[in-house]
Amino acid sequence: MHNKIINIKTILITVSVLVLIGVLVWQGVYFNGNPDPTAKHISPTAAVINTAILVFREGLEAILVLAAIISGLIRKKQDDYWKPISIGAGVSFIATLATWFIVVAIISSVNASQLNIQAFTGILAVVVLLIILNWFFHKIYWTGWIKLHNNKKQQLIGQKNTEVSASAFWSLFIVGLTSVYREGFEVVLFLQNLRLKVGSDIILQGTLIGLAFTMVVGVLTFLFQKKLPHKKMLVFTGVLLVMVLAVMVGETVQEMQQAGWMSTTQIGLHFPDWLGVWFCVFPNVEGLSLQAVAVVYVVGSYFLQRYLTKRKALKKLSSVKTA
Repeated sequence: MHNKIINIKTILITVSVLVLIGVLVWQGVYFNGNPDPTAKHISPTAAVINTAILVFREGLEAILVLAAIISGLIRKKQDDYWKPISIGAGVSFIATLATWFIVVAIISSVNASQLNIQAFTGILAVVVLLIILNWFFHKIYWTGWIKLHNNKKQQLIGQKNTEVSASAFWSLFIVGLTSVYREGFEVVLFLQNLRLKVGSDIILQGTLIGLAFTMVVGVLTFLFQKKLPHKKMLVFTGVLLVMVLAVMVGETVQEMQQAGWMSTTQIGLHFPDWLGVWFCVFPNVEGLSLQAVAVVYVVGSYFLQRYLTKRKALKKLSSVKTA
């Protein structure tokens, strides 16, 4: 089993690296090695990849939460308890889809220029990414939010009734719904900026790819009860999303500068054109500074979370030894 898990992780990493290299080579050939850094729209291929990575990442979190909530119920074949949770998780997809159309309608009804709307949705996308990639926040989320759901589940399944009452059914349904809808809501908010740049069809392609990978992991986790390295997979997709974050920050700063929301202070250096197209890195103080702050924030939260986790473990170990 351990060897199989290592093989799966190796395959995922290899495929991801090959895809990244393939995209870089494709862009280099397509733009003849000298792309235009002032191009208005992001590459459709890059948009598909960014969307797929985000959907897959949020899908992994949803699987992690659901696996923690219904652990043991499927194994014990307690259908009366895990089925309403699963139904709620399924309905969350419909709720996410409805949220997508609602948010699109709201943005479409805003009476503002296209550039201002793109700048605003770009800020929204960056904020969502910063929340998603805040490892300290997610440590609290995984321990607190999952614990809350588990406590609620234990209260409901601790009843002596042989069948689940109507109130208990709907309570378990809400547990499944809220545990997944949070991830879907984040995805909807993030994708609005990309939708304005490349259109809904491109976003749909990336979403389907991300969902396909999520379904594979979900089937392996729930149906075959395989213990996949979810934490390592989250860290790996987190690394990919840090790259997406840097690009989104650089692109959003550029949009804000073009919309007149932010000044532009040139640093007097010439950057290769491919840095602008591939990573939205431009030679101005505002863009470079905010990209650096965003990356430091994410990496810092990750190492802070690891430090606090190790410190907590050491305190627990020392208390056991002194007892």
